[in-house]
Amino acid sequence: MTVTEQDLPHLRRCIDLAREALAAGDEPFGSVLVAADGTVLFEDRNRVKDGDATQHPEFAISRWAAGHLSPEERAAATVYTSGEHCPMCSASHGWVGLGRIVYITSSAQFRAWLGEWGVPAAPVASIPIGEIVPGAVTDGPVDDLAQEVKDLYHACFAPRR
Repeated sequence: MTVTEQDLPHLRRCIDLAREALAAGDEPFGSVLVAADGTVLFEDRNRVKDGDATQHPEFAISRWAAGHLSPEERAAATVYTSGEHCPMCSASHGWVGLGRIVYITSSAQFRAWLGEWGVPAAPVASIPIGEIVPGAVTDGPVDDLAQEVKDLYHACFAPRR
């Protein structure tokens, strides 16, 4: 698959959620879970600022989906996210059996930008979703939206160097 016009509003919502996270003093990541019929089922933003590094929106989506959707509904749903899943979120996605993932920026882009800004690497390796969840259907990065996300990352992470 490729990113379509129908995907763009959900990706823009991910950017809005990432902005909300940054405004709240958190890391700028946002994600949306959408049913096969286009209904937004769940959305969240990063909530790691208080010290629990597992409070990623993609992980919250996996937990919500496991408790609220049938296996068939999970497989037919799409996860939209501002940045490609980390290994923890990829694993949760695979274990719960969620469907397609569409991300604006890749983990490779994020890692390169942090290096460009002199920010130390994260404590967990940056691994593409497909290496954690073989067979995962992914689309991204989305070049037309990447600069907006990069700017949010810069505002958050560059001052930490």
